[in-house]
Amino acid sequence: MSQNGEQSYNPKKYRTPDGVPADIVMFTLTKRERKTVTKTLPLRELKVMLVRRKKWPCEGKWALPGGFCQENESIYDAAKRELKEETGVDGGHLEYLGVYSTPGRDPRGWIISHAFFALVEEWMLEQRQASDDAGEVGLFTLREALEELDLAFDHHDIITDAYLRIQQQMLQTTIAKQFLPPHFTLSELYQVIQTVVPEFKEPNFIRKITSTRSRQGILQEVRDSEGNPLSSNQYSQRPAQLYMFTDHQPLLSIYT
Repeated sequence: MSQNGEQSYNPKKYRTPDGVPADIVMFTLTKRERKTVTKTLPLRELKVMLVRRKKWPCEGKWALPGGFCQENESIYDAAKRELKEETGVDGGHLEYLGVYSTPGRDPRGWIISHAFFALVEEWMLEQRQASDDAGEVGLFTLREALEELDLAFDHHDIITDAYLRIQQQMLQTTIAKQFLPPHFTLSELYQVIQTVVPEFKEPNFIRKITSTRSRQGILQEVRDSEGNPLSSNQYSQRPAQLYMFTDHQPLLSIYT
């Protein structure tokens, strides 16, 4: 910018937002063993973390953790800070979801929110605790959050968008390995995928995942020191072959 241009620029000529908050959608997969006589896979559920607001606006409603960005930090740093302050949870690797700026979305004024999301292991959320700004911190299933709760602001829309994004990740990346032991059966892998993407139906999953050329190198059989295949009957009556993920990242969808 020229010196004259710098001198003539007046920021007061332009209306600026009344606040720029960061909202964070934290998903996890919970795991609970079933009480059955026969061996079966544990019960898994996809859940989202919410906080109950203590102050106006939307006092008493459940909302996403988040807060306003400060002048001396990036919006990404604000997201991590607010998550830690409101819930005691370390944000780890947050991914950017999008901007939410519909007029009237916040009664406090012209508030433009930037949303982030993450799908993390359950242990990362075990130490969650409410701050002075939040009355409670809880985990809710997607049905509870989107169908039963009266959520604050436009957080219903943000959670819905984040849910679609992690469904894409579950079908197009190897993110499923975060929720599996190092060695697992293909039935366990299939269950993790279906927990996040209930519509996913693939009757020939085992054949396709182990034979399709575009997926070769993603999984490999687990073998002992002598090269013999290792199996497990932890969740089935018959022993099933154990697999492990490699470091290979496919360019195409690995499940369809």
